[in-house]
Amino acid sequence: MTTNRAHNIAAYRIPRRLRLATLTAGCLLLTACAAVGPDYQAPSVDSGEGWSLPLANASSHADLSNWWAGLNDPVLDRLIATALAQNLDLQQAAAKIDEARALRDRVAGERLPAVGASASINRRRQSENGPLPIDSMPGVDATQTIYDAGFDAAWELDLFGARQRALEGADARLQATQAEAQGVRIRIVAEVARAWFTAVGTEHELRAQASTLNTLQQTLELTRLRQAHGDAPLADVDVAYAQWAAANALTPDIQARQRAAVLGLGVLLGSPPERELSLLKGQMGSLTLRTLPIGERADILRRRPDVLAAERHLAASTADIGVATAELFPKLSIGIGGGFQALSTGNWFDASSSRFSILPLVSWRLFDGGRVRAEIRASEAAAHQAALAYEQAVLAALGDAERTLSDYHAGLATLERLTAALNASRTSYERSRTRYAAGDMTLVELLVVQRTYHETEKTVAHAHLNAAVQMVALYKALGGGWDAPAQSSLTPLSAEEHYRIYKNLAQTQKEINHAN
Repeated sequence: MTTNRAHNIAAYRIPRRLRLATLTAGCLLLTACAAVGPDYQAPSVDSGEGWSLPLANASSHADLSNWWAGLNDPVLDRLIATALAQNLDLQQAAAKIDEARALRDRVAGERLPAVGASASINRRRQSENGPLPIDSMPGVDATQTIYDAGFDAAWELDLFGARQRALEGADARLQATQAEAQGVRIRIVAEVARAWFTAVGTEHELRAQASTLNTLQQTLELTRLRQAHGDAPLADVDVAYAQWAAANALTPDIQARQRAAVLGLGVLLGSPPERELSLLKGQMGSLTLRTLPIGERADILRRRPDVLAAERHLAASTADIGVATAELFPKLSIGIGGGFQALSTGNWFDASSSRFSILPLVSWRLFDGGRVRAEIRASEAAAHQAALAYEQAVLAALGDAERTLSDYHAGLATLERLTAALNASRTSYERSRTRYAAGDMTLVELLVVQRTYHETEKTVAHAHLNAAVQMVALYKALGGGWDAPAQSSLTPLSAEEHYRIYKNLAQTQKEINHAN
C-alpha cells in the first residue's frame, strides 16, 4: 500500500506546457525589473586643508583604536577591558544590533516566496433541500468526509524594485546601528579614562593640600607662640587661623570629587558603585601625558561613528524614496496551490485525487486620493532632513575635534608654564631653607616661602588633571577607541558636491510623471 501511494505521488506533475509558460514568464518579468527611485551616492564632504593648529604629530597613519595603551597604565588597561566586557550600555547597544539584524533579515525574507502546507479532514452533511439536489444524485451521500492535503505558495514579483529598495534601507539602518554601537564604546572608554584620571589627579591635589595645611598649621602655632611672648599682635593670630581654616575647608570637596570618580567607575564597569573603592586605599601612581599621533583631519570622517551613522541614515532615507515610488506602479503576484483531495483514505494520494491551481494577480492603485504622492514627498523631505543632519554631523565633528585639540594644547601650555613656576618656587624654598639654617631668615619667612611652594604644587596637580581630562576629550572627539575602517565611503571632495544626492530626486519626479 505504501509503495503504491509513493508511486501515485511521484506521478503527480504540473503540466509541462503550463510549467514552461510559468518559468518563461517569470524570467521575462524578472529581466524587466528596474528599481525606481534615486540610486544612492555617498555625499562628498569638504574636510578642509588640515588642522588649524600647526602639529608635528599629524601622522597620516595614526592608530587610535587603543590609544590608552600608549599611556602604560596597567590599572587603566584593566578598567577599560572590564568596562568593554561588562558595561550595560554596551550590552544594550549589542542587543540593538541584534534587533536591527533581525529586521533586516525579515525584509530580505519578503523577497522570497511564501510556501505553506496544510492537511485537513472535514466531516460534513449537506442539506437535501439546498441548492444541490443531493437526494436525487445517485452515488452521492449527503454526509461526506473530505480528506485534503497540499501546499500553497505566493510570491510578489519585485517588478519595480520596492523590495530591493527596502532591503537597501534595512542594510543601511543595520550599519547605522552598528556605528552607533561603536559610538557607545568610544563614550564608555572616555568616561572610564576620565573617571580614573580624576581619581589619580585628585590624589595628587590632596597630597599638595595636606602639605599646604601642614605649613599653615606650623605658621599658626608659631604666630600663637610669638603672640604669647608679646612679639606679635592678636590680629596676626586671627589672620593665620583664617588662612589655615580656609585651606582646610577645601579638603572635603577634593575628597568628594575623588570618591565620586571611583564610585562612577563601578557603575561604568557594570557593577555596584562601591566595586572599586579599594583604589582609594593604595597608591594610584601618576598621570601620564603623551603626545600621541592624531592623524589627518580628514580621518575624522571615517573614525567618528556619529558621522558614519548619519551617512547610513541618509542612505536608508534615500532607499525609502524608492519604496514609496514603487507604489505608483502595478504589482504582480503569483499564487500556486496543489495537493490531493479525496472522500476516502484509500485513494487519497492517487494521481486522480490531485488538484492544482495557479493564480496570477495584477493590482494597481489607480486612485487613492493622492496618498502615494504624499508619501513620496514625505520620503523626499525625510531624505533632505537626513542630508542636513549628515552635514551637521560632519561640521560638529570637525568643530569638536578642533576645539578639543585647541583645549589640550592650551592645557599642555598651561601645565608647562606652571611647572616652570613650580621649579622656581622649589628652588626658592631650598635656598630659603639654607638661609634659615645659616640664621639669615626667620622661621616665619621660611614658612611663607614653603606655603607658596605647596600652593604651587597644588595648582600644578590641578592643571595636570585638567590636561589629562582634555586629552581624553580629544581622543573621543577624534573617534579613538574602536577599530575604524581603513577606508571610508565618504570622499573628501568639494563641499558643493555634498548636495549631489538631491539631483537624484529629479529622477523620482520623472518616474511619477511617466506613471501618470
